[in-house]
Amino acid sequence: MQNKIKLAWAAGKAVVNGWLAIPSGFSAEVMAQCGFDSVTVDMQHGVQDYLSMVQCFQAMQAHPVLPMVRVPWNEPGIIGKVLDAGAYGVICPMVNTPEEARALVSYAKYPPAGARSNGPIRAAMYGEATGYQKTANDEIIIMPMIETKQAIENLDAILDVPGLTAVYIGPSDLGFSYGLIPILDREEPEMLAIYDKIIAACAKRGLYAGIHCGTAAYAARAIKMGFKLVTIANDSGLMQMAAKTAVKHVREHSDNVA
Repeated sequence: MQNKIKLAWAAGKAVVNGWLAIPSGFSAEVMAQCGFDSVTVDMQHGVQDYLSMVQCFQAMQAHPVLPMVRVPWNEPGIIGKVLDAGAYGVICPMVNTPEEARALVSYAKYPPAGARSNGPIRAAMYGEATGYQKTANDEIIIMPMIETKQAIENLDAILDVPGLTAVYIGPSDLGFSYGLIPILDREEPEMLAIYDKIIAACAKRGLYAGIHCGTAAYAARAIKMGFKLVTIANDSGLMQMAAKTAVKHVREHSDNVA
């Protein structure tokens, strides 16, 4: 296994990530053909469960996108299961302390670097020693979410935890924790200053910063800020935006509509 996102990062490139909230292999198949570098199944706030995640992975497998998962929580059972199913990256919500970051690394890595149980049922032959176990610790992306005031206060200690690959900013929760309205594409100077702080702290340690964006325009801007992974909305949000734009256009250019 070779992680194409890690290769892109090593070459100094940013990557564009898709997001699957809809529990549908067909939706995943469509998204996988849209030019994304990676596509993430959202098991936290998306309408996804483990079986729908596997179906999404199966649907995407014929296309050159890297499958990742946002797990519901920092818990060893689900983190091991999504990796066993073939996830190349784990985005984990609400990592607020270095202890929680160390736990995440432990759950996602095989011994001796971690405590992940062996049984990669889709990633490799179940219970067998294959090339997967030899490379998984190096190739899998481990990406805690930085999305609270507490996490910002502990930022340096979190980023110093060995084994992390990147961090993922949740702008909605991050702003919420600072008493702001929970939205994605933030413009508050204090939030933009926090983004700059995170990007600089990651770069200092050879880590990468990712962020969830509501629009393509903000995602392009985020890359210019220094983010190395940007997500554009999600499948249901993109469908809604396209549908609203289409209906609005028809109504604005037609004389006889209800």
